[in-house]
Amino acid sequence: MTLVANAQVRVPFQDCDPMRVVWHGNYFRYLELGREALLAELDFDYREMERQGYAFPVVDTRMKFVASAVYGDALTIQSRLDEWENRLKISYRITRDSDGATCIKAHTIHCAVGLEDGQMRFASPQCLLSKVQVWQESQS
Repeated sequence: MTLVANAQVRVPFQDCDPMRVVWHGNYFRYLELGREALLAELDFDYREMERQGYAFPVVDTRMKFVASAVYGDALTIQSRLDEWENRLKISYRITRDSDGATCIKAHTIHCAVGLEDGQMRFASPQCLLSKVQVWQESQS
């Protein structure tokens, strides 16, 4: 069973270049919206991470631009949890609601960092693994 969550955004004017096309750097903000939806589904949002003593910064990312989104487009950001045992790998697909066209394919990789010492962990902490396990059991 795969954890998937969706988020929506309507492209605001300020996210666009002079041709009213989404400026490429703004897609990273849209990925964040998708990541927040996914983490909420897992019951491991940023407040819970901090409460447990961890941050999960982005350490690597890849984005493929497939089709343009423009001012006013309604977009769906689908986020999928692909890896969680040693790191978090989240894959994304951003589609235009009007025609279902894929605009972006991307992934981000996150590693756990202890807030008390700032050190990277080379395995996911038990608090995250437990959240994934609870989610998996709830889907059975």
